[in-house]
Amino acid sequence: MSVLLLRLAGPLQAWGSAARFTRRTTEPAPTKSGIVGLLAAAQGRPREADLSDLAALRFGVRIDQRGTRIRDFQTAHHGDTDKAMPLSDRFYLADAVFVAAVEGEPALIDALHAAVLSPVYLPYLGRRSCPPAQRIDLRVRTDVGVSQALCYEKWQASEWHKRRYTRHSTVALDLLIETATGQEPDLTLRDQPHSFDPRHRRYGLRGISSTTVDVPTRDPGQPDHDPIAALEGA
Repeated sequence: MSVLLLRLAGPLQAWGSAARFTRRTTEPAPTKSGIVGLLAAAQGRPREADLSDLAALRFGVRIDQRGTRIRDFQTAHHGDTDKAMPLSDRFYLADAVFVAAVEGEPALIDALHAAVLSPVYLPYLGRRSCPPAQRIDLRVRTDVGVSQALCYEKWQASEWHKRRYTRHSTVALDLLIETATGQEPDLTLRDQPHSFDPRHRRYGLRGISSTTVDVPTRDPGQPDHDPIAALEGA
Protein backbone atom coordinates (compact mmCIF):
# COMPACT_ATOMS: atom_id res chain seq x y z
CA MET A 1 0.00 0.00 0.00
CA SER A 2 0.96 3.66 -0.53
CA VAL A 3 -0.16 6.84 1.21
CA LEU A 4 -0.76 10.26 -0.38
CA LEU A 5 -0.35 13.17 2.06
CA LEU A 6 -2.03 16.54 1.47
CA ARG A 7 -1.58 19.85 3.32
CA LEU A 8 -4.90 21.67 3.58
CA ALA A 9 -4.48 25.31 4.55
CA GLY A 10 -6.23 28.49 3.51
CA PRO A 11 -7.99 31.60 4.81
CA LEU A 12 -11.30 29.67 4.93
CA GLN A 13 -12.32 26.01 4.81
CA ALA A 14 -15.74 24.35 5.03
CA TRP A 15 -16.23 20.59 5.39
CA GLY A 16 -19.93 19.86 5.61
CA SER A 17 -21.48 16.47 6.32
CA ALA A 18 -25.01 17.25 7.53
CA ALA A 19 -26.02 20.52 5.87
CA ARG A 20 -29.78 20.99 5.58
CA PHE A 21 -31.83 23.67 3.87
CA THR A 22 -30.41 27.15 4.59
CA ARG A 23 -28.00 26.16 7.39
CA ARG A 24 -24.62 25.05 5.99
CA THR A 25 -22.39 23.85 8.80
CA THR A 26 -18.80 22.62 8.83
CA GLU A 27 -17.10 19.77 10.63
CA PRO A 28 -13.99 20.61 12.70
CA ALA A 29 -11.80 18.63 10.25
CA PRO A 30 -11.87 17.62 6.57
CA THR A 31 -14.39 14.94 5.64
CA LYS A 32 -13.72 11.90 3.50
CA SER A 33 -16.40 12.98 1.02
CA GLY A 34 -14.69 16.36 0.69
CA ILE A 35 -11.26 14.86 0.01
CA VAL A 36 -12.64 12.24 -2.39
CA GLY A 37 -14.41 15.06 -4.23
CA LEU A 38 -11.15 17.03 -4.40
CA LEU A 39 -9.27 14.05 -5.83
CA ALA A 40 -12.05 13.17 -8.30
CA ALA A 41 -12.08 16.78 -9.54
CA ALA A 42 -8.29 16.77 -9.90
CA GLN A 43 -8.63 13.74 -12.17
CA GLY A 44 -11.42 15.41 -14.13
CA ARG A 45 -14.07 12.84 -13.29
CA PRO A 46 -17.66 13.92 -13.99
CA ARG A 47 -20.04 14.05 -11.02
CA GLU A 48 -21.93 10.96 -12.16
CA ALA A 49 -18.73 8.89 -12.49
CA ASP A 50 -18.08 5.70 -10.54
CA LEU A 51 -16.41 6.53 -7.20
CA SER A 52 -15.93 3.01 -5.86
CA ASP A 53 -12.12 3.01 -6.17
CA LEU A 54 -11.77 6.37 -4.40
CA ALA A 55 -14.38 5.54 -1.77
CA ALA A 56 -12.42 2.38 -0.90
CA LEU A 57 -9.32 4.39 0.05
CA ARG A 58 -8.59 4.44 3.79
CA PHE A 59 -8.71 8.03 5.03
CA GLY A 60 -7.17 9.87 7.95
CA VAL A 61 -6.56 13.46 8.99
CA ARG A 62 -4.32 15.25 11.50
CA ILE A 63 -5.38 18.57 12.99
CA ASP A 64 -2.22 20.70 12.92
CA GLN A 65 -3.96 24.05 13.56
CA ARG A 66 -7.59 24.09 14.65
CA GLY A 67 -8.52 27.51 13.36
CA THR A 68 -11.62 29.45 14.37
CA ARG A 69 -15.23 28.62 13.50
CA ILE A 70 -16.99 31.64 11.98
CA ARG A 71 -20.52 32.31 10.70
CA ASP A 72 -21.41 34.11 7.47
CA PHE A 73 -24.94 35.40 6.85
CA GLN A 74 -25.71 35.34 3.11
CA THR A 75 -28.40 36.65 0.81
CA ALA A 76 -28.94 35.89 -2.88
CA HIS A 77 -31.22 36.67 -5.83
CA HIS A 78 -32.31 34.44 -8.68
CA GLY A 79 -30.48 35.58 -11.81
CA ASP A 80 -33.46 35.50 -14.21
CA THR A 81 -36.26 36.98 -12.12
CA ASP A 82 -34.27 38.87 -9.46
CA LYS A 83 -36.43 37.02 -6.95
CA ALA A 84 -34.92 36.92 -3.47
CA MET A 85 -33.68 33.49 -2.40
CA PRO A 86 -33.96 32.22 1.19
CA LEU A 87 -31.48 33.70 3.64
CA SER A 88 -28.76 31.27 4.66
CA ASP A 89 -26.21 30.75 7.42
CA ARG A 90 -22.85 29.38 6.30
CA PHE A 91 -20.12 28.33 8.70
CA TYR A 92 -16.39 28.19 7.97
CA LEU A 93 -13.07 27.38 9.62
CA ALA A 94 -10.68 30.34 9.49
CA ASP A 95 -6.88 29.93 9.58
CA ALA A 96 -6.99 26.14 10.00
CA VAL A 97 -4.31 23.71 8.82
CA PHE A 98 -4.74 19.95 8.35
CA VAL A 99 -2.75 17.06 6.98
CA ALA A 100 -5.00 14.58 5.17
CA ALA A 101 -3.91 11.10 4.07
CA VAL A 102 -5.42 8.49 1.76
CA GLU A 103 -4.09 4.92 1.61
CA GLY A 104 -4.52 2.56 -1.32
CA GLU A 105 -2.87 0.54 -4.07
CA PRO A 106 0.36 2.15 -5.34
CA ALA A 107 -0.87 2.57 -8.93
CA LEU A 108 -3.99 4.46 -7.83
CA ILE A 109 -2.10 6.60 -5.31
CA ASP A 110 0.52 7.53 -7.93
CA ALA A 111 -2.24 8.47 -10.38
CA LEU A 112 -3.93 10.65 -7.75
CA HIS A 113 -0.63 12.31 -6.89
CA ALA A 114 -0.04 13.13 -10.56
CA ALA A 115 -3.56 14.58 -10.79
CA VAL A 116 -3.02 16.76 -7.69
CA LEU A 117 0.21 18.10 -9.22
CA SER A 118 -1.60 18.95 -12.49
CA PRO A 119 -5.35 19.05 -11.74
CA VAL A 120 -8.06 19.18 -14.38
CA TYR A 121 -10.23 21.24 -12.00
CA LEU A 122 -8.55 23.40 -9.38
CA PRO A 123 -8.85 22.08 -5.82
CA TYR A 124 -10.81 23.89 -3.13
CA LEU A 125 -11.18 23.28 0.59
CA GLY A 126 -14.75 22.04 0.88
CA ARG A 127 -16.46 24.88 -1.03
CA ARG A 128 -15.56 26.69 -4.24
CA SER A 129 -15.19 29.92 -2.26
CA CYS A 130 -12.35 28.33 -0.22
CA PRO A 131 -9.15 28.09 -2.31
CA PRO A 132 -5.98 26.64 -0.75
CA ALA A 133 -3.24 29.06 0.27
CA GLN A 134 -0.53 27.05 -1.51
CA ARG A 135 0.11 23.75 -3.27
CA ILE A 136 -1.57 20.97 -1.34
CA ASP A 137 0.63 17.98 -2.19
CA LEU A 138 3.16 16.92 0.43
CA ARG A 139 4.45 13.52 -0.65
CA VAL A 140 3.69 9.86 -1.34
CA ARG A 141 4.94 7.36 1.25
CA THR A 142 5.30 3.69 0.37
CA ASP A 143 6.76 2.36 3.61
CA VAL A 144 3.94 3.03 6.10
CA GLY A 145 0.16 2.99 6.51
CA VAL A 146 -2.11 6.00 6.91
CA SER A 147 -1.73 6.19 10.71
CA GLN A 148 2.06 6.00 10.64
CA ALA A 149 2.31 8.49 7.77
CA LEU A 150 0.34 11.06 9.77
CA CYS A 151 2.46 10.42 12.87
CA TYR A 152 5.75 10.83 11.01
CA GLU A 153 4.89 13.92 8.93
CA LYS A 154 6.41 17.13 10.30
CA TRP A 155 4.18 19.80 11.83
CA GLN A 156 2.51 21.88 9.10
CA ALA A 157 1.04 24.73 11.15
CA SER A 158 1.55 28.35 10.11
CA GLU A 159 4.74 30.03 11.27
CA TRP A 160 2.85 32.55 13.42
CA HIS A 161 1.07 29.67 15.15
CA LYS A 162 4.31 27.75 15.71
CA ARG A 163 5.80 30.72 17.55
CA ARG A 164 3.33 30.08 20.36
CA TYR A 165 5.16 26.81 21.07
CA THR A 166 8.79 27.96 21.03
CA ARG A 167 9.21 26.80 24.65
CA HIS A 168 7.93 23.28 23.82
CA SER A 169 9.82 20.44 22.12
CA THR A 170 6.64 18.66 21.01
CA VAL A 171 2.99 19.50 20.38
CA ALA A 172 0.02 17.12 20.84
CA LEU A 173 -2.08 16.85 17.66
CA ASP A 174 -5.40 15.07 17.20
CA LEU A 175 -5.64 12.20 14.70
CA LEU A 176 -8.93 11.04 13.14
CA ILE A 177 -8.37 7.69 11.42
CA GLU A 178 -10.92 5.64 9.50
CA THR A 179 -11.55 2.40 11.37
CA ALA A 180 -10.79 -0.95 9.81
CA THR A 181 -13.50 -3.57 9.30
CA GLY A 182 -14.53 -5.04 12.65
CA GLN A 183 -12.88 -2.29 14.68
CA GLU A 184 -15.05 -0.45 17.21
CA PRO A 185 -15.20 3.26 16.27
CA ASP A 186 -15.00 6.18 18.68
CA LEU A 187 -17.47 8.13 16.53
CA THR A 188 -19.31 7.88 13.22
CA LEU A 189 -19.82 10.42 10.45
CA ARG A 190 -22.05 10.31 7.37
CA ASP A 191 -19.31 11.23 4.89
CA GLN A 192 -18.63 7.95 3.09
CA PRO A 193 -19.33 8.94 -0.54
CA HIS A 194 -21.41 6.66 -2.77
CA SER A 195 -22.42 9.13 -5.48
CA PHE A 196 -21.84 12.81 -6.28
CA ASP A 197 -24.51 12.79 -8.99
CA PRO A 198 -26.46 16.06 -8.43
CA ARG A 199 -29.70 14.20 -9.06
CA HIS A 200 -29.15 11.86 -6.15
CA ARG A 201 -26.14 12.41 -3.90
CA ARG A 202 -25.62 9.51 -1.52
CA TYR A 203 -23.41 9.13 1.54
CA GLY A 204 -22.98 6.35 4.09
CA LEU A 205 -21.79 6.17 7.69
CA ARG A 206 -18.07 5.80 8.38
CA GLY A 207 -16.38 4.76 11.61
CA ILE A 208 -13.56 6.92 13.01
CA SER A 209 -11.03 6.32 15.77
CA SER A 210 -9.69 9.37 17.62
CA THR A 211 -6.26 9.62 19.22
CA THR A 212 -3.39 12.08 19.69
CA VAL A 213 0.24 12.09 18.59
CA ASP A 214 3.20 14.12 19.84
CA VAL A 215 4.98 15.82 16.94
CA PRO A 216 8.27 17.78 17.23
CA THR A 217 7.82 21.53 17.10
CA ARG A 218 11.08 21.89 15.13
CA ASP A 219 12.63 19.99 12.26
CA PRO A 220 15.21 17.46 13.53
CA GLY A 221 18.00 19.37 11.77
CA GLN A 222 16.97 22.75 13.15
CA PRO A 223 19.14 23.90 16.11
CA ASP A 224 17.55 24.94 19.38
CA HIS A 225 17.10 28.68 19.76
CA ASP A 226 19.73 30.20 22.07
CA PRO A 227 18.86 33.85 22.84
CA ILE A 228 22.36 34.68 24.19
CA ALA A 229 24.43 32.95 21.51
CA ALA A 230 25.18 36.29 19.86
CA LEU A 231 26.74 37.57 23.14
CA GLU A 232 29.29 34.77 23.46
CA GLY A 233 32.84 36.06 23.26
CA ALA A 234 31.73 39.67 23.72
